[in-house]
This record gives sequence, structure tokens and C-alpha cells, in this order.
Amino acid sequence: MNRRSFLSLPLAAAAPARPASDSFTFVHFTDPHIQPELRAREGVEKCFAAINETKADFALGGGDLVFDVLESTPQRAKMLFDMYSAALKGLNMKVHQAPGNHDVYGWSVNSPISITDPMYGKMMYEDRLGPRYSSFDHKGWHFILLDSIGVENRRYIGLVDPEQMDWLKRDLEKTGKTAPIVVMTHIPLTTGIIQFLSGRGANLDGWVVTNSREVLALLEPYNVKAVLQGHTHVRETVDDWKGCQYITSGAVSGNWWKGSRLGHPEGFALLTVKGDTITWEYRTYGWQAAV
Repeated sequence: MNRRSFLSLPLAAAAPARPASDSFTFVHFTDPHIQPELRAREGVEKCFAAINETKADFALGGGDLVFDVLESTPQRAKMLFDMYSAALKGLNMKVHQAPGNHDVYGWSVNSPISITDPMYGKMMYEDRLGPRYSSFDHKGWHFILLDSIGVENRRYIGLVDPEQMDWLKRDLEKTGKTAPIVVMTHIPLTTGIIQFLSGRGANLDGWVVTNSREVLALLEPYNVKAVLQGHTHVRETVDDWKGCQYITSGAVSGNWWKGSRLGHPEGFALLTVKGDTITWEYRTYGWQAAV
């Protein structure tokens, strides 16, 4: 069995979760955009030290972990994944993660690499960090990590692909309709930022998952308590839509390591589970941008 085949094993549907009873905390961090520029590695390490102080049970990494392999050289792409993997060793807890658009190798018309490169697309992410989508259970809760990055003419779009939709259907069926569920996606399933910034209501393909209606239709019959999102670098909650919170929890890198993003500082989310309820707070970690 080769390494990629091994990494695909967690994609099988999880065993049914036991009834939720225990209280616990976990962290959702997203958009660290690690890179050698702008002191980004130092910032990521400082954030991870703050995450360790929460003593959470585990962390979810919400994508855009590196910056940027969409159009980087092979040498820089490998260096970025090595840098992130080294920083990750500083976290004193299990980390489950899924890719963001900047973690996908060569999916840009400006990329210098060929589509025949064996690491093209998500192969490099899977080889370095693990499966692009997965699920697991923790203390009666079921966690689903989606890959929300699609491609169209060597340009990324928000998409949960058909193979993954089939997997998601099976995973939900095995989990059942009583276990509380948390879903994580990089590109949001729903967000107000498009209207806030432009006044437009379109499901713009780079800002929102384009087949979000189909994804939400799959999720709706189940006990989904929260959907955790990234990509926009702002904190935003769509509260209690059919019993589910849609939480976009800011960015480790703020405004791409250039200060706060639209008034939203660098940070991460700390989520607290009690029984079958979930609450969250945003934690900053005292970062001062160099620019």
C-alpha cells in the first residue's frame, strides 16, 4: 500500500457516535498563510503558543495553511509545506485539517508548473498533510472536514465535488440524525461579506461554495450544530438558521500579515461544548504587524 492510498483510509464513513455527554473545548484556526515574508512564521508560532494555553482537546485547521502554492515554483511550494509542518509540531494537541485555495499546487493560469507534475493540484497537500476531506468522532460529537476548493480553467472556485458529495451522504447516514455534528469548510457555505463589501447578492464563485444549496440540503435532516468557515479573514456569525450556527472565525494572519482585516484582528476561535450545545469566542494573541 503506497502512502497516498494509506492517507485515503480516513475517508471511509465514521462509526456511529455515542451519545453526547461530556464537556470539552476545541480550537478552530484558519488562514495562517505561513511564508518567510512579513514575519509570518513567527506569527504562526505565537498563535500556536496561545492555542496551547487553551488546553483544548484538539484543533481544526481551516485551510490556507501556506501562502501560496497556487502559482509558486516547486522549490517554494515544498519549502512552504516544510515550514508549516515544522510550526505544527509546536502544537500540543491533535490537529485535523482541510485545504484552502492557497494550499492547492499549480491551480492558477500564472503557475510555472505543468498539469503533468505528479504533485499537481491537491496531491502535494495530501502527500504532506493528509486527506483532503475526512471525519471523526469526539465525546459523542461528529466532526466533518470538507474540501471546498474546486477548479475551473485553472482558476479555483468554491465547490464540494461530486465524489465528496457521495462520501458526505454516506458519512451522514452512518452518523445518524441524533448525534450533534460540526462541519468545517474553508470557503463559506453562507456569508454576508459579499453584500457588506459590494452590495451584490450573487453566490460569487470565489467567495462562496457554488453548490452550497446542495450541500445544505444534504446536511439539513441531520443534527448539525455549527458550520465553521474561513477564507474571508473576518469574524461573522449567521446565528441559529434551522438550529445551526455558521461561524466564520477570522484569520490567524489578519489582513495577510499586514495588520487587522476590516477591523478584525489576528486570532482564532475557541469553541466550548456542553452536552449538545456549542458556543464560541474569538481569541487574539497579541500580534503586532511589521507594516
